[in-house]
Amino acid sequence: MSKVIAIANQKGGVGKTTTAINLAASLAVLEKKVLLIDADPQANATSGIGFDLREIENSIYECLIDGVDPNTVVLKTETKGMDLIPSHIDLVGAEIEILNVPERELILKGVIDKVKDNYDYVFIDCSPSLGLLTLNALTAADSVLIPVQCEYFALEGLGKLLNTIKMIQNRLNEALEIEGFLLTMYDARLRLSNQVVEEVQTHFEKMVFDTIIQRNIKLSEAPSYGKPVVLYDAASKGALSYLNLAREVIERNEKKE
Repeated sequence: MSKVIAIANQKGGVGKTTTAINLAASLAVLEKKVLLIDADPQANATSGIGFDLREIENSIYECLIDGVDPNTVVLKTETKGMDLIPSHIDLVGAEIEILNVPERELILKGVIDKVKDNYDYVFIDCSPSLGLLTLNALTAADSVLIPVQCEYFALEGLGKLLNTIKMIQNRLNEALEIEGFLLTMYDARLRLSNQVVEEVQTHFEKMVFDTIIQRNIKLSEAPSYGKPVVLYDAASKGALSYLNLAREVIERNEKKE
């Protein structure tokens, strides 16, 4: 059975796209069939795994607005077992274009329902906002993975995201769960990093993943080469962290079955 996971946090720069790319690739390396949907108009997940945005003919935008079959939009990536539905700058206008469409929060769910049975995991890389596209992603998802940066303003805005999740559970998707909180950009040398880890773990307890993603140069470099870190440098700390996270995701989900 396929699991749809939205990766969301309206705060920018917390490692959403890095997590989307590298968790998806790590699960593929562990022989799971994975689809990554780039639902962010910035299209960083698309370019970060090596696709030239100028050469993309159809994207998630055409699926949402023109009803294009997502199966015809799926691209094979360099990572065996990992596919992509790309994004495009046109997606910026999608929120306005679907504003008056009946059941507008369910459009992405309709798209994903056409492809999800081909995969073990479907990840949605959300934009850093709580706009209509993110609402669509949370309505379509089985769960939401929330990256939390190990920095001063880490918990700021989390309340707003959790309220949005609660609202969606009440009105649109009662089955939506929190997959987990993922601590990112951790630097063991900084007291502040350790304080944030402690605070998040105290606050959210078992909902926090054991795996913590450390700051890592290879992790930062990999997108400029159009590769997930596991292909760029499989021995790096970043690659090992995301492989550990992938194992944790598999283990958590197997327990639920």
